[in-house]
Amino acid sequence: MAKKIQAIRGMNDILPTQSPVWQYLEGTVKEVLAGYGYDEIRMPVLEQTALFKRSIGEVTDIVEKEMYTFEDRNGDSLTLRPEGTASCVRACEEHGLLYNQTQRLWYTGPMFRHERPQKGRYRQFYQIGVETFGIATPDIDAELILMTARLWEQLGLADSVTLQLNTLGSNEARARYRDALVDYLSARKDQLDEDSKRRLETNPLRVLDSKNPETQALLADAPELHDYLDDESRSDFDALRAVLDAAGVKYEINQRLVRGLDYYCKTVFEWVTDKLGAQGTVCAGGRYDGLVEQLGGKPTPAVGFAMGVERLILMLETLEVIPAEVMQTVDLYVCGVGEGASLASLMLSDSLRAEQPWLRVQTHCGGGSFKSQMKKADKSGALFALLLGETEIAEKQVTVKDLRGEAGQQTIAQSELGQWLTDNLS
Repeated sequence: MAKKIQAIRGMNDILPTQSPVWQYLEGTVKEVLAGYGYDEIRMPVLEQTALFKRSIGEVTDIVEKEMYTFEDRNGDSLTLRPEGTASCVRACEEHGLLYNQTQRLWYTGPMFRHERPQKGRYRQFYQIGVETFGIATPDIDAELILMTARLWEQLGLADSVTLQLNTLGSNEARARYRDALVDYLSARKDQLDEDSKRRLETNPLRVLDSKNPETQALLADAPELHDYLDDESRSDFDALRAVLDAAGVKYEINQRLVRGLDYYCKTVFEWVTDKLGAQGTVCAGGRYDGLVEQLGGKPTPAVGFAMGVERLILMLETLEVIPAEVMQTVDLYVCGVGEGASLASLMLSDSLRAEQPWLRVQTHCGGGSFKSQMKKADKSGALFALLLGETEIAEKQVTVKDLRGEAGQQTIAQSELGQWLTDNLS
């Protein structure tokens, strides 16, 4: 017997019992984004490796350790996208969407990183990303944060997430702070954990992200990032905070929030939760004004964020805030027994779908007794079963059986069925 082939570790199937929650989350996000006037863009999952090396940074963990990179038959180095921002910038620049224009865009799809799979962290994972281009003022930063706050309200997660906020300043201010931090840490290098020692040589600001308690204690007396801010960045950050204060969005200023990618500047933010254990970040982003120019375009201000779909679904399930109707995917289950019942069931089902497109109708196929068909009707999750026997077919009637309530069953004329369904289901 041939050996069964299983999915690659860290790359998971989304089963029919799980997909309604995915559709609910994605649908809610789309509604919120549409309310703010954002347009969808779709990019390929494969890009030239150079795109991510130039944008993310060659000495980041993602590029050094985590990317799925290979040579194709032409000898070109290709990479499965580990994140969406660089791909979005590449697509917009390639198709002339950036110069002297503003864009508000969103996308969704799988990303790939070769990490150790664990709860809330996978090798193929899904993100919803939002990117804006051509707006330099902090009101657009505020809009993105207000948008995410509205989404948490819609999903019932608002009381379980906290906004952490920081500014990295301009690239010049960040460089000055980087030098000061390196000087401080280099003098105490023997007290750093091994990972922080490596980061000190490659990406010093990431030491601020260290989860090592001894390193965090050492950082207590380190230079403060905000002492190195330029006037413009400080003013922009104050303006952003003023909008959030006016809107009643609570936040914590976290000067050690630097984000893991090289292209960030000025505003950075994360929405975090304590409901998922170690994987506490559910949405993160910030401003990346230099990335378009870094990838060959003209200087273009930009800001965006990404949210992890699996982590948000895990939160919805953990907090039990998924509406009951989300899991109910069938309204009616149509059963038929006797001569002509199969054809009559199919025709009745299709006429109902044509007359009332909002109805979700599943027709029994495969024959069987009424008893066996009723078991499948109940298993489908439908609210009502429509029963067609020889008598109903001959007299153009249908028997309606309540599967979830206490209404029992009744027989009505097929001509009155549409109105009955409108009264009882819509």
